[in-house]
Amino acid sequence: MEQINHSVRIIDIAQENAQQRIDNFLRLHLKGVPKSMIYRIVRKGEVRVNKKRIKPDYKLQVGDSVRIPPVKVDPENALPSPKLNSIKNLESAIVYEDDALIILNKPSGLAVHGGSGLDFGAIEGLRALRPDSRFLELAHRLDKATSGCLLIAKKRSMLRALHEQLRQKTMKKQYFALVKGQWDKKDRLVREPLLKNAQDSVVKVSPQGKASETHFKIIQRYEGATLVEASPVTGRTHQIRVHSACKGHNIACDERYGDSAFDSKMTALGLNRLFLHAAHITFFHPVLEKKMTVSAPLCPRLETLLSKLQRS
Repeated sequence: MEQINHSVRIIDIAQENAQQRIDNFLRLHLKGVPKSMIYRIVRKGEVRVNKKRIKPDYKLQVGDSVRIPPVKVDPENALPSPKLNSIKNLESAIVYEDDALIILNKPSGLAVHGGSGLDFGAIEGLRALRPDSRFLELAHRLDKATSGCLLIAKKRSMLRALHEQLRQKTMKKQYFALVKGQWDKKDRLVREPLLKNAQDSVVKVSPQGKASETHFKIIQRYEGATLVEASPVTGRTHQIRVHSACKGHNIACDERYGDSAFDSKMTALGLNRLFLHAAHITFFHPVLEKKMTVSAPLCPRLETLLSKLQRS
C-alpha cells in the first residue's frame, strides 16, 4: 500500500460547514489520518484559521480561511483492511441503513474511533467497509465497553440534524443494565451532579459537577440483581454507570465503578463484559420526515447470562 500524502490546502468556510468543530472538519478532509495526529498538528499550531492558532474545539464560522498543512501517513496508520474479521463482522452488526444514516449495533470492546494506542474503532471500520462514502461521521459516542445503537451520519445535513436533536434533548436513548441488588422502585429518577477527573477520566458525584439526569425503570428482578432500563436525559461521561453505582446498584462487570463480589458471581456465570447495552434509540429522521425508533438486540452472551439467573 502506498503512503497517503495530503498536500497543503487553504479552504474557505461556507454556510454548510459553519459551527462545525475544527477537529471534525479536519477528520473529513484528512482521510486516513489518525485522530491523535490531527490533534497533534492542531496543538502544534500547524493548522491555522485566519492565520491564527486555534484549539481543537474551535467552531468554524462562515468566511473563515482554514490552512490545512501537508500530512503524510504511513500505510499502517491508514484505514484497516475490510478483509479483517473484526471489520467484516461490522457488516452484520448494522441494524439500519439508508442513504443518509447507518445505525450500528456496536460490539462491546470496540471503541467508537481509533487513537490512544488503538489501531481503529467503529468509524474507521465502517469507512473501510464503505470506501465510496464521501462522508461518514459519528453522531454521538458510546463507551468502549458499552454495546448497542450507534448513529453514523452519511450526510452533513443529517449530522447537523442529529446534533440539534441531542442539544434540544429530543433524541431518546434507552439502555439495558444488569445491576447489583434489588432496585428500589421509588428511584425512578436520579439527579446527581457529575464531575469528571481530567487526569484519569474517572467520574464521581460532586456538588461541583455538572447537572445530570437519568430515568430508571425496572424490567426484571432476579436473585441478587435487577435488569433495569436507563434513559439518560443529559449525556455526561459514564453517566448511567455512576448514577447506578451511587444508588448502591453497580452495573455488572464495571471495571471502574463495579462491586467486586457481585462481579465475581456474574463472571462465574460466564459474563466477561460490562452489562450495559444501548437497546433503543428514538429520533426524528429529517429525510424521511418521520419519527423513528431503532432497536439493537442483546448479544448472545448477555442473553445467556439472563437465562442463568433465577427470577425473584
